[in-house]
Amino acid sequence: MKLDLLNNNWLEIVFEGRNKAYGAYDLRKSITKSTVRAFIIGTILFALLVSVPTLMRMIPDRQEDNTLDTKITAVKMPPKKEKPKENLPPPPPPPPKVDQVKFVKPVVAKADEVVEEIAVVKDLKDKNIGKETIKGDPDAELTVEPVGTGVAAVVEEDNTVYNTAGIEVKPDFPGGMEKFTQFIAKNYQTPEEEGLKGKVYVTFVVEKDGSLTDIKVLRDIGYGTGKEAIRVLNKCPKWTPGEQNGKKVRCTFSLPISIQSAE
Repeated sequence: MKLDLLNNNWLEIVFEGRNKAYGAYDLRKSITKSTVRAFIIGTILFALLVSVPTLMRMIPDRQEDNTLDTKITAVKMPPKKEKPKENLPPPPPPPPKVDQVKFVKPVVAKADEVVEEIAVVKDLKDKNIGKETIKGDPDAELTVEPVGTGVAAVVEEDNTVYNTAGIEVKPDFPGGMEKFTQFIAKNYQTPEEEGLKGKVYVTFVVEKDGSLTDIKVLRDIGYGTGKEAIRVLNKCPKWTPGEQNGKKVRCTFSLPISIQSAE
């Protein structure tokens, strides 16, 4: 007789005449199902583990361009002026070096109507005559008041460098910005480097007389492109200066120059 181990009939033979209510009989009876179930679960888990790298390669990479090209211009704000105090009494004058005696004009009046006593002549010796009596200070310095009482107005020159974006009248090149672009294109010498392409960023200050100063290169693409930009701006004609509150002022100006060599 051929014994098939996958068939549960052999259990009946082994446990014939024995107590089948014992746990060993139930365990051996259900071992086939447990083995098949474990094999299926193990196969599924193995397939998932093997396919994880393939699934990861199938997910597309997300790349974000976080490049931010920002130009920052430092602006010097005008100093805050303190408001002068108004309606303040003038300081009292220093005491004179010599005693001063009040001069009282003689008037004929009755004795009971005299309110101020007239100074005796001997009391006026070595003393000054004035509108009131003041006790002198012998240690005081002898000073001479300057001629005139007017106070000369002090005019402060505004040397603040303003931002072009917030000024009333912006600085301009003679003939407009189109002429300025033509001037740069005509005088700028592009380096003889094959495939050279990019932008040169420069800043400068337009002075009150229209001249360009404080020329700085914020970023260039190498090969002397920044130095060439400075050379061209140094030979630039004078601009029309900016204005603020009806006065000519200094202004900053930013300029990008596109570079592309001949192919």
